[in-house]
Amino acid sequence: MISRRVLVTGATGFVGEALVLRLLLDGLFVPVAAVRGQTRLLGLCPVVTFELAKAGALPSLSDIEVVVHTAARVHVMTETMSDALSEFRRINVEGTVRLARKAAESGVRRFVFISSIKVNGEETLVGRPFRADDVPAPVDPYGISKKEAEDALRVIGRETGMEIVIIRPPLVYGPGVKANFSRMMGVLTKRLPLPLGTIANRRSLVGINNLVDLIVVCLDHAAAKNETFLVSDDKDFSTSELLRCLRRELGGRAILLPFPGGLLKSALRLVGCGAVVQRLCGSLQVDIVKTREILQWRPPYSSEVELKRTAIDYLEAH
Repeated sequence: MISRRVLVTGATGFVGEALVLRLLLDGLFVPVAAVRGQTRLLGLCPVVTFELAKAGALPSLSDIEVVVHTAARVHVMTETMSDALSEFRRINVEGTVRLARKAAESGVRRFVFISSIKVNGEETLVGRPFRADDVPAPVDPYGISKKEAEDALRVIGRETGMEIVIIRPPLVYGPGVKANFSRMMGVLTKRLPLPLGTIANRRSLVGINNLVDLIVVCLDHAAAKNETFLVSDDKDFSTSELLRCLRRELGGRAILLPFPGGLLKSALRLVGCGAVVQRLCGSLQVDIVKTREILQWRPPYSSEVELKRTAIDYLEAH
């Protein structure tokens, strides 16, 4: 009888729900979905109430072997809080510490923390990707809070013996993706000409199925103990290449006009879109050599397959 139970926080979110569904499919662990509100998982697996920001809203962990912590206050393009860093710390640091300490006290063997590549920084030079063991250099409040949460978890791990595994993904996409990636597909389906034809940056992405596959490996792999891993599809795109590939999968051809990169950056900054400049024109590459070598892991799905699935899902939903 299967009794190995994995608590997945943020199980109504993009990553958390995908992980629960994968665990149900594999049948090697019993996923316990920790959720804040309604969930489509009700009836498929055990569901418990969980509120990361509230000290008294932690679920029982007495029979849990592994916690996978995906819940967080996520990065947003248009921050409305006057003191964003304090709010990120309240949820992403203090909430994570409360959960981890309760997990250790309850005898949880391993705590897998889904962090962010923003702990490494915001941008790389082309050909000089971030590595898992680089000195962290977070810039924005979200990245800073994730770095502080990582530091606190390592301390708890040393104090209690609970194994800590940290995974830092870059942009995650896949069927059901929301936010900027979904909006980008929406723009592409309108067949509007875009001045993005000559951007020569390089960006790493990770498909949801590849990220979930690595998380599953990290539940049990002995060599993952107390390690930090970067993850990607192991293929980088320029913004121009990504748009052309997505438009092809959505049906048709992207209309990308050649436009001087410097002029485009200046124009976007003039209209208050500095953050957009970095995402459209800047590079952010990750090196997953450590992940491949220590875990003997390779992304099981190509980026082309994952982008096709993402586009098909978007078209069906719209």
